[in-house]
Parts: sequence; C-alpha cells; structure tokens
Amino acid sequence: MNPPVVAIVGRPNVGKSTLFNALARRRISIVEPSSGVTRDRISTIITREDGTQLELVDTGGMGMADRDALTDDVEAQISYAIANASALVFIVDGAQGSLPQDREIARRLRALGKPLVLVANKVESAKTAAIAGEFHGLGLGEPMLVSAQHKINTGELRDRLFELAAAAPGESGPPEMKIAIVGRRNVGKSTFINALARENRMIVNELPGTTRDSVDVRFQVDGKVFIAIDTAGLRKKRQLKGSIEFYSRVRVEESIRRADVVLFMFDARNKVSRVDKALANYICGRFKPCIIVVNKWDLVKGVPTGEFADYFTSALPLIRHAPVAFVSALANKRVRSTIDLARSLWKQARLRVQTAELNSVIEELKRRPQRGAKVARRPKIYYGTQVEVAPPTIVLFVNSPAIFTGTARRFVSKFLREHLPFHEIPIVVRYKKATSRKT
Repeated sequence: MNPPVVAIVGRPNVGKSTLFNALARRRISIVEPSSGVTRDRISTIITREDGTQLELVDTGGMGMADRDALTDDVEAQISYAIANASALVFIVDGAQGSLPQDREIARRLRALGKPLVLVANKVESAKTAAIAGEFHGLGLGEPMLVSAQHKINTGELRDRLFELAAAAPGESGPPEMKIAIVGRRNVGKSTFINALARENRMIVNELPGTTRDSVDVRFQVDGKVFIAIDTAGLRKKRQLKGSIEFYSRVRVEESIRRADVVLFMFDARNKVSRVDKALANYICGRFKPCIIVVNKWDLVKGVPTGEFADYFTSALPLIRHAPVAFVSALANKRVRSTIDLARSLWKQARLRVQTAELNSVIEELKRRPQRGAKVARRPKIYYGTQVEVAPPTIVLFVNSPAIFTGTARRFVSKFLREHLPFHEIPIVVRYKKATSRKT
C-alpha cells in the first residue's frame, strides 16, 4: 500500500504549484505567472519529523482552457487525482475574493464528502485577510489564510494535512528504487510510464512538449514500491522558448541526480542527435547507471537488434557500457523486463568487492602494457581499495597521481569495470599518492 494521498485543487493561477513546493519544502512544480503551466499530476512524498508520510499531489487548473487543446486531458488528470485522494486542499485566491468559478468548484467538492481544507492563498496583509472572509460562503468551513510565496502559515497547513491523512492510513516507507526516464521530445516517455503504472497516469499526446514538469509516479513490482520519474522532452538550448522550457530542462537534470537508474529513451526511427550526446555527457558526469531504451521498436522492420545496439554504443561512447533494451511502450512489450534490468544495475551499483579480489585484478592490470604514460616517469599502481558504493568508488594508491594522463585513467577505469562485477555501470576511480609501497 502507498501513503495517504492529499491532492491540491483549484482554478488556474491561485498558487497551487507554489503551495505544493512550499509544503514539500523544495522546488518540484514549475511556477510561472502564466496560467496552465501544470498539466499532469505532480506528486511527491513528504515526511513529518515523527516519520509519518503522505503523498502530496499538484494538479492543473480546474476549468482551464489549455492553449494546446489538452483541456480534456488535464481535466481527466484532475478528476483522477480527486477520486483517488484521501483528503483535498481547495486553494482560492485570497486577494481576489470569491469568484463564480470558485463557487462551482466548491459545489463539486462538497458533493464528494471527502476531508477537505479550504486555503485562501496570497493573504499577506489585513486588507487581503478581510477580503478572504468572503470564502465562508463556500460552505466549506473556515479558510486557512496563507501566503505560499512568503511561507506564511504553511507549516500550520502542513500539520493539518497530516492530521487529515491520519484518518486514511497507508503503509509508507521509502521506495526500493527511483528510475528517471529521460530523452528527447516524443520518444514515448509518458507512454512508458503509463505502461508501468497500468493507468493513464501521464498525458500522452503527439504534441511536442506535452510533459513540462518532472513527475514522480509510484508503481509496484513483485510487491515492492518503485518511483518512475517522467521528465520533459529535451531539445537544443538555442531552441528553448521561454522560462517554462528552461525550467523543464533544469528539472530533467535534477531528476537524473536523484535517480538510482536512468532510462535513456530513444525513438527507434531517429538517429542520435547533439541533444542526446549532451544528455549522455550529463548522465556520465553524475556516474548514474543507465539503460539505453530503444522505444517503438515494433515500427522498425528488417534491422537486427545487434546492429542497432552497436550503433548506439558507438554513437554514445561515454555510456558504451550501458545495456540496450528494445521495447514498445504503447504495446507494453518488454517494459517489465526493462525494469528487471534496471533492478540488476541498481544491485550492481551497490556491490562491494573484497580488497583481495580487487588487488588480484590490479595485479593483472599491472602486467598489461602501460597506456598514456609520460616518457620521463612511469605511472605505477601499488594497491587499491573500494571505499563507497552507488557509485562503486575505488581508491588506487600510486607513485604520483599527476602523471596518470586522461588516456591512462580511462584505460584503468575500463579495465577495472570489465574485470570486476561492475560490467554495465559507471565506477569512480580516485588516485592517491602512496605513503608506503605495498606491492
């Protein structure tokens, strides 16, 4: 079971995403003055000091007219969030007062009979507090007066939400693994997420850029809880239009940093682009286990998978160690096996080799011809030890770290990865001057 769910709802531009970020105590949803920024259900787990958890859900604006003709999809996401929530936060604009749209939403929510907190946002003065008094007429009780932007009374609201959620307890606890799905626009990331969740959890549309935020979706495999992070599709920086796309790109990078495994998704019909190579460079720089996921494979005829795999590994040399999975997210083919492969990489990243095993491999390495050595002085490795996992981090004690060139270091990293149980994941190799020569 999952933690109790609390959904934030309201009309456009009342501050739902700002409140969501304030309650989560970190920036998750994109906040923009223009209406209709949030489309999908954005969710996160928040934890109280005593360890109690709840899942907080941000939603699009109720009654929003989406400029990209996705209004029905957004409304469907809102309806699903409301239906599956244990409790609701109905947020209104305290500076504007009660509007007809607020009264219509209130009527809809009253009919549900669910636990609800009425929140008047943007209340930052005595004047706006007086205006907020109009919301008593909504028939939803005394409104809590907050300013999400200035964090006024958001702590008290947070406590109130945990009280409401306590009436619908769930079995909480951290997920086993977080998986970020990244890639260019329209490669099928949201479709893949929906196949995992076994529901229309994300809006899927041929329109490029439908997903804007990074969205956490909880799903279960073999009774274990996982989180899949859907992300916005990327394109060249010079093609970014406005701050929404800029912040979407920032969210993608943040999602990679907090993921345990990255699924780097491609449309089988497209070639690797500069955007893909830049993204591979970012994944490599964060030492994240990665799977190259070739989606829409069922639309390609007559090309062997081996030939495709060779193409991707040669086009993306920085992550050539990453395994390649061929899937059809729309047909739900090989989606589950890809998650099983991700679990395998997750376990690889947490392995710790014995020092004796590591030094046996180092002895074999020392017998190989030196690469990248400077003429004046030959680099020497004396011994090594693994000091961390996720990513596996190995410290090599050497005669002088400075004389190990980039070529030599790449050779050593590749050799260690291939001869230790880390064949498909990145490893970190650090060099330290030995105080004594232990051979």
